[in-house]
Amino acid sequence: MNSTDRNKEVKEVGVGGVSRLFAVLRMLGTAPDGGERVTQLAQQVGLSQPTTHRLLRSLMEEGMVEQDRRSKRYRLSLEFFALAARAGNTGNLRDLVRPSMLRLSASLGDSLFLLARSGFDAICLDRSEGPYPIRTFTGDIGGRVALGVGQGSLAILAYLPEEERETVIRYNLPRLKDFHLYDEVFLRSEVESVRRLGYAARNTGALPGMAGLAVPILNRDGHAVAALSVATLSERLGPDRLPTVVELLKREASAIGPKINPFDPTLRSPSQVFGG
Repeated sequence: MNSTDRNKEVKEVGVGGVSRLFAVLRMLGTAPDGGERVTQLAQQVGLSQPTTHRLLRSLMEEGMVEQDRRSKRYRLSLEFFALAARAGNTGNLRDLVRPSMLRLSASLGDSLFLLARSGFDAICLDRSEGPYPIRTFTGDIGGRVALGVGQGSLAILAYLPEEERETVIRYNLPRLKDFHLYDEVFLRSEVESVRRLGYAARNTGALPGMAGLAVPILNRDGHAVAALSVATLSERLGPDRLPTVVELLKREASAIGPKINPFDPTLRSPSQVFGG
């Protein structure tokens, strides 16, 4: 880098430069998972391509941005999210939800699960075992299932942003054919029911003798990032007990939502919790 280029960079990060850097960071924060090209970023922030490239280079030197070698797209780095997570200092989702799961398990006497979204799937981050023998779609901690299968993943699917929800439904429909109750009409009616009621519940569905109920855990934008679910025997989730279970789960989920750290790496890659 010659002195002229260096002076240009100093000016870029001088007066007005900080706001430009943050504009680039904000755009990268809303970019697709694969990142964004410099041409698109320049258009989005209203800067020339050379200026945008210099800003990206400065951010890369600080470790806040990385570039995919093959696609040449730019994205926020893991170091950026780690820094933001430390600044939030609210613990990861699993630690945050654990006290709620223990309270619910003690109150209900049933098995509790924490599921988080992972792409087109939901992954089980944690569970609190109850005394009754149960079967679930996700199985043990680390198990995953397509969004829409089981009450926890259905609760997450129903409260995704509309465009994302449609993308997931289109992608997952062929995957749901193994669960014979699921066609597009049925799935969409289930999603609408969850959005209307605020919870997902089914008694003796695809798993005979089993019942499940789940509520979404919403971020500050009102979109689901996870779900709290209870799995139990069918006779333990009848109409007399259902309203109480719903109320308890909703109360805990509504208390968790405002405490979620939006920069928690768990929310971006839940499988990293298990070394995946």
